[in-house]
Amino acid sequence: MRDGRGQPPPYAERVLDLVERIPRGKVMSYGDVAEYLGEGGPRQVGRVMSLWGGAVPWWRVIRADGTPAPGLEAECLARWREEGTPVRGARADMRAARWDGRDRRSR
Repeated sequence: MRDGRGQPPPYAERVLDLVERIPRGKVMSYGDVAEYLGEGGPRQVGRVMSLWGGAVPWWRVIRADGTPAPGLEAECLARWREEGTPVRGARADMRAARWDGRDRRSR
């Protein structure tokens, strides 16, 4: 999924650009990101995030059930608390925290 120069391909750039726009305290599922972009799917978004997501607010992209990617739970929860993301136990409250890409700009 590289373009030969070690740079993310155009699809990955679109995913990362969207993730950077997710406001503090809000989340999108991997599927939400793919649906918003109108291309790819949850697995493709997950792959992009695993390869290039370290420089963007990766904790704002999660599973549809509100859980973070395995192995990232503790750091994700800490960042959610810091940002005021609505949670229910160890999951983001998807009803309250889900961002649709339209309601406000990132901070």
